[in-house]
Amino acid sequence: MNLTKKSLSLLGLGLALTVAISAGLVWAGDQDFVLINKTGYDIDEVYVAPAHQKTWGDDVMDQDTLDNGQNVTIEFAHKEKDCVWDMRIVFSDGEEAIWEGFDLCTIHQITLRYAGKRPTAEVK
Repeated sequence: MNLTKKSLSLLGLGLALTVAISAGLVWAGDQDFVLINKTGYDIDEVYVAPAHQKTWGDDVMDQDTLDNGQNVTIEFAHKEKDCVWDMRIVFSDGEEAIWEGFDLCTIHQITLRYAGKRPTAEVK
């Protein structure tokens, strides 16, 4: 009898863990990515928008400034279906840079750098 209660308890615990893990996956979007700032400059604002959209919307960063050498995770709602996104960065000095056509359904990390005076992005 004790073995049955113990087995049922373990089964219940396993089911609870499965539900908890699945719930986390439901809320995470396929487009989530880590943005790494290696530009040599601090970033004040980050905007992402589907490539076909004409407006940027709100700053998506969860912090005031992304210092050089720091990173931030940009998260999307699970219901989001668009894969190809553009990104606009506003640096602390007011300068801006725009990248177009990131396939965020296949990218999980974007590292921003400067090559000379031109901003570049390395994706993984």
